[in-house]
Amino acid sequence: MGPEHVAYGLRASYGLPYATPDLVIAWERGIAAPSSPELTALAGVLWCSANELIGAPRTLREHRVARDLAPEDVAHAVGIELLAYERMEESGTWRGNERQSTALAKALDLSLPDFITVTGRDGRLADLLRGAVTARWQASVRPVAKVVPLERDVLEVVLQELHTDYQGRMAATPNRGGGPAATGSGESGQDFLDRIVDHFWTAVRAGAY
Repeated sequence: MGPEHVAYGLRASYGLPYATPDLVIAWERGIAAPSSPELTALAGVLWCSANELIGAPRTLREHRVARDLAPEDVAHAVGIELLAYERMEESGTWRGNERQSTALAKALDLSLPDFITVTGRDGRLADLLRGAVTARWQASVRPVAKVVPLERDVLEVVLQELHTDYQGRMAATPNRGGGPAATGSGESGQDFLDRIVDHFWTAVRAGAY
């Protein structure tokens, strides 16, 4: 189906008179994002589920749509006024308190990694983890525990593993050529830091904590 066919289906079958091929192309290229009703209509035109269009949900809105919930359903379950909740979805910034955050995780059936991402803690977690692997990991256990609700002994094992992994990457093996090994280790170390949050969750899952 070309963009013109999709746009026609949106107009004819789902009552979206403003749907044009250019709008469909903008959605495809990520220039614009469809609203919840538009996403539902798009899934209908393409004979698939909204879940399939989203892929792995990351934002608050994507998790809600993936669970086929209306904004008012989540707002009610969490105990937040609908307008306030919708503003959080639009801004991508969760501002709920701890009780509301717990209710959100239950309403959307969020895994711990998804919960950390949806509540906007990924950036803080990444900063703390980079500090843990580049310096003394022991000093980062308590700060990380404030961001991620895991037991201290679990965090100690995971942070030590990450620290050892990173330091091993940065320990360049001398060779006859001199510089290439050091350069390679530096690139490997930077890649590790760039994906530090992914490495953290991989270590947590590997330990079945």
